[in-house]
Amino acid sequence: MAHLCPVCGFDGLEEPPYDAMGNPSHEICSCCGFEFGFDDQSQGDSFSDYRKKWLAEGANWFDPARKPENWSLKEQLRRIGVER
Repeated sequence: MAHLCPVCGFDGLEEPPYDAMGNPSHEICSCCGFEFGFDDQSQGDSFSDYRKKWLAEGANWFDPARKPENWSLKEQLRRIGVER
C-alpha cells in the first residue's frame, strides 16, 4: 500500500511518514526529497516551509527514475489541499 507525502502530495511512500506513536519513518520522498525525522526534526523545516523551497527551486524530482510518465504537479498538490 502506498502512502501520501504530506509535503508534496506524492502517493508513493512505502511507509506512513509517522507511526501511531509519532515516530518518523526516516523514508525519503522520491519526489520532493523530504526525509521524515531529519528535515522536520534536525533541520526544523515545517512541511509548508520545505514545500515552498522545493517549489521555488523548480519542484524537481529527488529520484527522477520514480517520476510517473503523466505526472502533474497541480494534481499532486491537490491531494494535500494545496492549489497552485
